[in-house]
Amino acid sequence: MTAIQLNAEMLRNLSIIAEDENLLKRAAKYLRKLVAEKKADPTEMTREEFFARVDKAERQIAEGKGITFTNHDDMNKWLNSL
Repeated sequence: MTAIQLNAEMLRNLSIIAEDENLLKRAAKYLRKLVAEKKADPTEMTREEFFARVDKAERQIAEGKGITFTNHDDMNKWLNSL
């Protein structure tokens, strides 16, 4: 579903909800909860932060600080140790 389709669906549903004050209150409460969850996401980063991390990783690899694996088992052992 595209963003335009999602927007259209949201507006259709809001037009139905707008006729009932209790539903409006519940919808507003849920939307506030969604916004709070989005703000609290510690994994979210800006494009600049993401590319800064990529640049740092590339520098570390160039300096020989990267980790390499010769097979899947070694990689899985390392990942499981995290």
